[in-house]
Amino acid sequence: MRSITLTIAAGALMASPAAADTLVDISSERFNHEVPIPTFKADAAWPKLPEDMILGQAPGLSVANDDTIWVLTRPNSLGFTDIGLDAEPPIAVACCSAPPHVLQFDQEGNLLRGWGGPDLAPGSSTYEGEGRDRVETGDEQWPANVHGLFVDDAGTVWLGGNGDGDHVVLNFTADGEFIRQFGRRGSTDGNMSRQYLGNPADISHDGNSVLVADGYINKRIIEIGSDDLAFEHLWGAYGEDPDASTREGAFDQSQATSTGDGGPDPSSRSFGDIVHCVVRGPEDTIYVCDRRNNRLQLFRETADGVEFLQDIVIAPETGGTRTASDVAFSPDNKYVYVADMMNGRVWILLRENHEILGSFGKNGRYPGQFIWLHSVDVDSHGNVYTTEVNTGRRVQRFVFTGMEE
Repeated sequence: MRSITLTIAAGALMASPAAADTLVDISSERFNHEVPIPTFKADAAWPKLPEDMILGQAPGLSVANDDTIWVLTRPNSLGFTDIGLDAEPPIAVACCSAPPHVLQFDQEGNLLRGWGGPDLAPGSSTYEGEGRDRVETGDEQWPANVHGLFVDDAGTVWLGGNGDGDHVVLNFTADGEFIRQFGRRGSTDGNMSRQYLGNPADISHDGNSVLVADGYINKRIIEIGSDDLAFEHLWGAYGEDPDASTREGAFDQSQATSTGDGGPDPSSRSFGDIVHCVVRGPEDTIYVCDRRNNRLQLFRETADGVEFLQDIVIAPETGGTRTASDVAFSPDNKYVYVADMMNGRVWILLRENHEILGSFGKNGRYPGQFIWLHSVDVDSHGNVYTTEVNTGRRVQRFVFTGMEE
């Protein structure tokens, strides 16, 4: 797939908000009955995809400041029987076709636009072979396996990748026009590099600087200037220099569940081998997902760099894909939502002390359940959105239904 751009006609956007009969009760837990906790129902009718479209893995999510919902997808995660309409000639009658990589939805779940693919980024490549035997020749900058999505206050879109050679962060307009990049596909140089990345997993841009969770090959956070993308700062666990070794060779999906690292260690002085998210929070805070160590690390930005504040441990004994995958905040910043990949739930924390108040969701394929829960974000109304990868391959909306006292 080279590139796809979709523009949806205005008439297709006419839809009513979620009807009560599309809202589904979900599994939830509550641990502290003295503190009010937000409650939700899953909207089983959200989103509303075109009839001939099917989603692949969704490794990125961002709610923009206009409350539109942006989703990053992997069309290459779909098999040929999933997308029979894309075959030449088609092998299916009515469905389905692969989606573009980047999708924008309105509040009702209507698809507003979609774009993505190598033709939108600099460079070009040719390929020979399939699967692990695939050989690339050229300098194509679009990631082989996209990962991480962020829409900034200016409405521009940032994305990264964790495929073979995906050592680049790309920045586009809302319509998919290339703006700039940091790093370069095929070039990586370790945790102390000021120029190159190592499979960036997540991005955050606040208008002053860009933070990158440089986390599938490297094990660090790197900060670059907003205007010129010049290096500013980098750090590892506890705000110290990243002393952990980088991953040897390309990231392989089997490493997401490997026990070769000895298992999770929430007290480790180093980040684990997947630094999965970097999210700016209130009061100059930065939350980092050290997923393989089942924890978040909380920092505060200072004039000289960052100050480590605390470890926030999430289900510490969990194995498999492990826990802390992404972070979001309630509109009033009172609550923190943490996506737990392995346990298939969203943890609800009180932000003032990061006490775990409860959770919602569980592993499964019904509405309100999760398979490889990946990303989480929140709109201005308090509704929560999530995405899933591996065989999950979907985005879900959880409608805020009020506070339980």
